[in-house]
Amino acid sequence: MAGMNAKLTNKGETVFRMASDKHQLIPARLVKEIARLGGDVSQFVSPGVKERLMDKYGFGKS
Repeated sequence: MAGMNAKLTNKGETVFRMASDKHQLIPARLVKEIARLGGDVSQFVSPGVKERLMDKYGFGKS
């Protein structure tokens, strides 16, 4: 984006502001990867989804 803006005009500067983590999305593939590695995904998914992920990747209650 910054590169395109620079090509269009040299009269401005592109500034990026990140949303707080509270308002950012996390891709499902990253949540799956965290679960696959045994990490805690509870802040990203509902309890039911967490349980299914943990079961799928062998970390569920057996």
